[in-house]
Amino acid sequence: METRMREIRAKKFPDISIKVIPGHFATRHSHINYFVDLSGVVSHQKKALAAGKAFASQYASNTVVDTIVCLDGGEVVAAFMAEALSSNDRVAVNAGSDIAIVTPETSSAGQLILRDNTQNLIWGKNVILLTLQASTGKTLRQAIDYIRYYGGEVSGICALFSAIEMVEDYTINSLFSMSDLPGYETNDLSKCPECAAGRKLDALVNNYGYSKL
Repeated sequence: METRMREIRAKKFPDISIKVIPGHFATRHSHINYFVDLSGVVSHQKKALAAGKAFASQYASNTVVDTIVCLDGGEVVAAFMAEALSSNDRVAVNAGSDIAIVTPETSSAGQLILRDNTQNLIWGKNVILLTLQASTGKTLRQAIDYIRYYGGEVSGICALFSAIEMVEDYTINSLFSMSDLPGYETNDLSKCPECAAGRKLDALVNNYGYSKL
């Protein structure tokens, strides 16, 4: 499977690259025809720094940010994003601020929760939601509800890769999109053309990686 891997670079930020593998893959919510490997960005300091700065550039001059809520292991990128947002740049609205980074806990029922001692990081705060990738938007909708439940205000959503442009009324600021990966498809589990054609799954995937079948 790895022999099919290729690298693509972000159009606006060419120093940031990801790897993709074509095939037949199952996520928690859908079947997809490309595995998007983001591990290089979240695991290497220089790439994570570049991604954090790229995200910060979308909000630095016009968006107050108190908290970044991370999904799927994006804490390193979020830390660099917070550092860039709070820099003492003359146009940075968050200059000198101490931005919190929060990773929600997932209950056995799949619900996102915060313990009592960290709820103050969301309540009454301006929150940026950061995810590694979005394919259907289901997890993002859940996260938006989570932020609202704990009294926060969603100020923006960003993703390393997103197959959708919006969720609810929020535009997703992504470094990679469908335009970078022509032919990318995400299908409902019951309507997958690969399954209908009798093709077996290559792997089970999530934002942490893949497990071959």
